[in-house]
Amino acid sequence: MTVLATPSAVNRGLERRVRRKGTPAETGSCTLPRVSGLRLVGIKKSYGDNPVVKGVDLDVAPGEFLVMVGPSGCGKTTLLRVIAGLEQVDAGQVLMDGQDLTPLPPRDRDVGMVFQSYALYPHMSVKQNLAFGLELRQVPPAEIDARVAEAAKMLELSHLLDRKPKALSGGQRQRVAMGRVIVRRPRLFLFDEPLSNLDTALRVQMRGELARLHRQLGVTMIYVTHDQVEAMTLATRVAVFNKGVLQQVGPPLELYHRPANTFVATFLGSPSMNLFEARRDGSRFVGQGFALEARGEVTGEVKLGLRPQDLSVAADGPFSGEVEAVERLGFDGYAFLKTAAGPLAARFDGSVPVDVGQQVKVKPLGDVVHLFSADGAKALWHPEARR
Repeated sequence: MTVLATPSAVNRGLERRVRRKGTPAETGSCTLPRVSGLRLVGIKKSYGDNPVVKGVDLDVAPGEFLVMVGPSGCGKTTLLRVIAGLEQVDAGQVLMDGQDLTPLPPRDRDVGMVFQSYALYPHMSVKQNLAFGLELRQVPPAEIDARVAEAAKMLELSHLLDRKPKALSGGQRQRVAMGRVIVRRPRLFLFDEPLSNLDTALRVQMRGELARLHRQLGVTMIYVTHDQVEAMTLATRVAVFNKGVLQQVGPPLELYHRPANTFVATFLGSPSMNLFEARRDGSRFVGQGFALEARGEVTGEVKLGLRPQDLSVAADGPFSGEVEAVERLGFDGYAFLKTAAGPLAARFDGSVPVDVGQQVKVKPLGDVVHLFSADGAKALWHPEARR
């Protein structure tokens, strides 16, 4: 079931009074739901002896598009279900605008959720699917028609209202699933990997539509994905999770340029950041088969990070190795090397001949070295331009 919660009686009464006064539905303009903020305080959740969410504290600002990202099993979907009321917490609170939602069932939370599966009723038309939840809540027919028309126009479904789900594309079905939440006008929108069933082209299209929808509605959205591209392109802020722990939260580019640890550094960015063991030796950081100019006051053993985009195949450089694989992307490409320090990925210009089995050298493009503690748990230094 796509729609999880029912608007409060107060909100329904207010919406009806607005309708009687006229403008939004009659003029075709968008009626916006109330924008709410969310606070998670010390959320813990286990299944038996397996802790999956380990004391998460997180604030979501009103109108924000927060994307929770991480590998499978990191706890992000469980946390989303906790917010929706589908899972009970072992400890902690879920607060919306200061109200404690933790003891409330899903229907009383005024939250709407779009699942990975479309969950459309196959025997109903698009219009009937959009209207069904409102009919169950005994919303007046005239208001249902106005809300459905409004959502259909917003999602470019107006010409498809009489079709059954089997006659729709994957992207159109996902828009219907989103429409069922929009007609509800919940205070908070939740999305659980809604694009994972779509092909690449449709995913790109739907990412654009989701971004447009957020701009148009201005509502608070929380979106779960394992796809870093979705996280980087959609989010106001990104929250990165691993093994039930919130690793870092912030604007996408802040996390990309200033990762808090090696997990965030390698999870965001494609290809992943190169990591090498090194130690401070005077004015240089020395690793297996390479030496780089030292930056800052960091001493001792470190993990040294270099993004492939900050490296280039060149005539000379501190790294050398054999090319094991090549990705040609047209204008440029990436070479994947076996070096004495370990695997290394580096960008190369599309006009440069790079082939598997070739011995090449790689150089950093300026001050681009990131430094982390030897165990990778803490960032010690980021390039000057990115701090």
